[in-house]
Formats: sequence, structure tokens, C-alpha cells
Amino acid sequence: LQQVVRDRSYRRLVVARPTVPLGKELGFLPGSLEEKLAPWMQPIHDALELLGDLNMGRGHPSGQDLLRTETLVIEALSYIRGRSLANQFVIVDEAQNLTPLETKTIVTRAGHGTKIVLAGDPAQIDTPYLDAASCGLAHVVSRFRPLAIAAHVHLAKGERSELAALAATVL
Repeated sequence: LQQVVRDRSYRRLVVARPTVPLGKELGFLPGSLEEKLAPWMQPIHDALELLGDLNMGRGHPSGQDLLRTETLVIEALSYIRGRSLANQFVIVDEAQNLTPLETKTIVTRAGHGTKIVLAGDPAQIDTPYLDAASCGLAHVVSRFRPLAIAAHVHLAKGERSELAALAATVL
């Protein structure tokens, strides 16, 4: 957010995630596209709320302000094909649930001046037929590893809570 809001290095921050269910789908959802996507995008809103709590009283714009001015845009990946994203900072959350072809489609949308961050945990794959070695996130990491234009950061410790970290290791 700092690179978009304060530094103005990018025109906007785009946060996207795949619409992959955990367990069985609920079926047809009535309403507008925004209403249909709301349950899938709630984790992004949760993160914005947490950031807002951390920055309370520091003069930073709220998540709602960023959304209203389209400095922050939340999107589903379903509609990215054919787009060209220039001068934007793109974060793809839950990238472990993407196939290699899907990650290729996303990364090839990058226009001039765009940065793409793929975030995910290969231990938390919900997509049938994908595993830690075959998912799109692992594919991008292995293919881009020797290239100077890319970097890979492995975060060894979870940030949610002690309970979440314990569940990730013992369950």
C-alpha cells in the first residue's frame, strides 16, 4: 500500500484471488457480480480491517476510502484473460490453488511498470488434482528462480495466532 498511496510508484493496488471452494460449493448465488464475489473476497476485507486497526489514528486512508477511490481494487481472477495491467501492483492471494497455466495467464497480463506478487501456501491446496509440486505457485517459483527480474520469499512462521500455527503443524 505504501508504494501505491504514499510513494505513488504504482497507479493502483489490485488484489485478486481464485474462487476455489473449501469443501462443497453452495451452488447458485443470487445478486450482482459484486454480491456473488463477496464471500470469496471477504479474506481481503478482513486483511484491510486488520491494517486499519494497526494504522488507526496515523492519518492513513481507510480501506473503504481506498476502495471508493479505486486506489485499491479487489477482483476475481476469473475475468483477467485479455487484460493488460500497466503500472499496477498486483497481489494474487491463494496462488497455491492455481494451475501452471492459470499462473502463466496472470503473469502475462503484466504491462509496463507492473509488479506481480503471488502469495500462497503449498501446504493449503484446495484444488483437486494439484499438490505442492504441481501447483502454479511452485511452477512460477521454479521457472523464475534463476531470473534476476524475480524473487522468492519463504515465510517460515505464521502470523495469525499460536493456535493457527499449532493446527498447521499437528493437523
